[in-house]
Amino acid sequence: MSRGFALPYGANRGGFRFYFMAFVALMSLGIYVSGGQQFFLPLGIAAGSVAYYFYPLIEGRPRFGANEYGIFCDGLGLIPWREVNDILLRTFAVRNIENKELHIQLKRDLDHALIADWRRQPLYRILMKLPWKLGPDNVVRIRLEPFRPDPEQIHSTMTRLWHYYR
Repeated sequence: MSRGFALPYGANRGGFRFYFMAFVALMSLGIYVSGGQQFFLPLGIAAGSVAYYFYPLIEGRPRFGANEYGIFCDGLGLIPWREVNDILLRTFAVRNIENKELHIQLKRDLDHALIADWRRQPLYRILMKLPWKLGPDNVVRIRLEPFRPDPEQIHSTMTRLWHYYR
């Protein structure tokens, strides 16, 4: 418990999206430059934009985790343990696909709960994928699909850390 818990996106959990869209962008722009066909320019720009959005899936940096100070999340900041009211694992079904999210309910609003606020992103990172969303009633929702361990394991580890450090 003294080292903490840090999760990068899983290597096989979405990197295909980036590589496929980057390939489509390069091929489309290459066809546009070599042949001058107007259709491939917007296709290449759109595919490049989608690849840019999914770039964090292949970076390998920790995106979400916890240590003795609290819970940290890329693009959000550091939430101290004393500001966490509850940590829940929620399952949502969309058609026949199950999505699991970790819901971190805060005692106060997010502006007052953060120790370190990382929401101001550099200009080049603003349009990239973030692992969190702010839900109603001060609930930080973290989608667990892109991370490598099972969602149940992530939830149990976060709950143990919360009980240990609060």
